[in-house]
Amino acid sequence: MDLSTNYLGLNLKNPIVPSAGPLSQKIENIKAMEDAGAAAVVLFSLFEEEIEHEDSELNHYTHANTDAFPEAQSFFPQSFDIKIGGEEYLNHIRKTKESVSIPIIASLNGKSQGGWIDYAKKMEQAGADALELNIYLLATEFNRTCVTIENEYIEIVKDVLSNVNIPVAVKLHPFFTSISNLAHKLDVAGVKGLVLFNRFYQPDIDLEKLEVVPNVLLSSPMDLRLPLRWTAILYGKVKADIAATSGIYTAEDALKMIMAGAKVTQVLSSILQNGIPHISKILSGINSWMEKHEYDSLNTMRGSMSYKNIADPAQFERANYMKVLHSYK
Repeated sequence: MDLSTNYLGLNLKNPIVPSAGPLSQKIENIKAMEDAGAAAVVLFSLFEEEIEHEDSELNHYTHANTDAFPEAQSFFPQSFDIKIGGEEYLNHIRKTKESVSIPIIASLNGKSQGGWIDYAKKMEQAGADALELNIYLLATEFNRTCVTIENEYIEIVKDVLSNVNIPVAVKLHPFFTSISNLAHKLDVAGVKGLVLFNRFYQPDIDLEKLEVVPNVLLSSPMDLRLPLRWTAILYGKVKADIAATSGIYTAEDALKMIMAGAKVTQVLSSILQNGIPHISKILSGINSWMEKHEYDSLNTMRGSMSYKNIADPAQFERANYMKVLHSYK
């Protein structure tokens, strides 16, 4: 069976790519992912806040004694152990590239236009094969319109694209007024991939401590329905490759995404719950299913169940809404 695919211009041996998350913080985990069959790995994200914090620490330590007289023994900044401007992340890219042979996709998670996008170039120089841009703009101000926010996305992407030569994918969330329109704009801007979808981790409230606390909930198999739908709708309408993510636990889940039009399926929750070797189980299941149903390659099935190829495209639209509700017993 030919499980090979091409994503972001990268020739991959199969469509299974672990997505950005804590497992990739350790090189031994990335090696284990490669051994289990992963075709590429998206590294954990470098956050804009981390860059800002490190720059702030650097400024503090290098200027702490600016007003001291030269003879003071403490004139020079005290010894400090910080990683300057994401250097730890860049070193991680370098060490990972030395340790594995599969493509490594760096991840930037930002919230504004600014100097943090310069790290896209630094990631390229460190050896990243591609970049996944995870833009998180939470609109809490009444005067920020959807058009303003979407334009900010486009400008950030254009800035990044002007700084790098490696392919760039954008990881979207599903809460835009018109996903199709924004996908088209990003496509025109030159992104090579769209990752559907990012899951925002919503905060909770601790009633005893009266504090806002983080609350991480892993995806469930039901979460694949949303990216499945939009992968099917966008397939063939944009040039950018589509990576489907959220709720992919089994070979059947991955196959559904490929039939909807995905070039790759990104997994994280499934391997956090079941262990890195679960990747091998997914790949084995894909092979078995393809053999049973007489498919010789992924290319022969990709997009076969997309909006543009099924007999009744309304199944992916509002027309199916009433039918679904009446189907419940």
